[in-house]
Amino acid sequence: MQAFLFKTFILLAVLATVLAACGPQPSAPAGGAEGELADLVAAAKKEGMLTTIALPHDWCNYGEVISTFKAKYGLEVNELNPDASSAEEIEAVKANKNNPGPQAPDVLDVGFGFGPQLVAEGIAMPYKVKTWDTIPTEVKHPDGYWYGDYYGVLGFQVATDFVENVPRKWSDLLKPEYKGKVALAGDPRLSNQAIQSVLAAALAMGGSPEDPTPGLEFFKKLNEAGNFLPVIAKAATIASGETPIVVRWDYLALVDRDNFAGNPNIEFVIPEDAPPLAGVYLQAISAYAPHPNAAKLWMEFLYSDEGQLLWLKGYCHPIRFNDLVARGVVPQDMLAKLPPAEDYARALFPTLDQLNAAREIITKNWDSVVGVDVK
Repeated sequence: MQAFLFKTFILLAVLATVLAACGPQPSAPAGGAEGELADLVAAAKKEGMLTTIALPHDWCNYGEVISTFKAKYGLEVNELNPDASSAEEIEAVKANKNNPGPQAPDVLDVGFGFGPQLVAEGIAMPYKVKTWDTIPTEVKHPDGYWYGDYYGVLGFQVATDFVENVPRKWSDLLKPEYKGKVALAGDPRLSNQAIQSVLAAALAMGGSPEDPTPGLEFFKKLNEAGNFLPVIAKAATIASGETPIVVRWDYLALVDRDNFAGNPNIEFVIPEDAPPLAGVYLQAISAYAPHPNAAKLWMEFLYSDEGQLLWLKGYCHPIRFNDLVARGVVPQDMLAKLPPAEDYARALFPTLDQLNAAREIITKNWDSVVGVDVK
């Protein structure tokens, strides 16, 4: 997985520049044309609706993804709890498995570490999109129960209007000047982003993907110093200065940078004292989906060139990025807005086993080690 995701990043960026200069390649997009989806489109339109969950409009450009899907196929999209965590998504499926009403999600977007649970607990329905062969093997279930959708790296989102000196290292966050200024973007007992934030801190504190305990100890010290804010940070709390320093995915921070337009100013920092932790998210169809054909059509859309580029527009690296670049279909202006390739060259991509082990340690020991509710 590491070889796939970060060892080729710089090469692909260079290749993209060359290909873009030469113009788009003549080969057709991987997967079927619209005509091949005609029966699925008809079946989805008969169902009339798709129910999603945990898709904030400012996350990976999901606002435009959803509106484009609606306009393209004429389906209603019922959006449940956009701020739900990965664990809460799964619980929503379980709670509504015998209730095909509007509270039952059709599709899921969860952290990579939740993949095995989707299969073990019978939560996901197998389905292989037409672009299946261009999704790297390392990030998809062989039978199609789940597949990676996009990835990014963790760093510090800093609202510089409220922070005099921008922290450059994890160790900087312990300085007295950051009292009451540091927050997470979720509850470390439930949220994939927050769990991986603790793991990212562990990498700077002498830990490893197999040993996230130093990350828990770090947040204990941060809390004891009065620097940690037990508030789930969002765009609104960052803009107001309530949570001026947040450990967050690059794509969320960069979207805020654009949306805030200097009010406040945003700087995204990849910490110098550890390899940045990179994370992959997964898509899956609920095994109890009330609208299974709409769910399959949603997947076909997301994994088409069109859907993948909409994610990239929101600064999320789509899982088919390698294929898109190789065929010269990524616009140069999109590539130019991404952070420098060398920032990603240091990235660490934990394996699924490492993430599962770390998630268990962090979620079970947050209360006993750190001892603070994040809400």
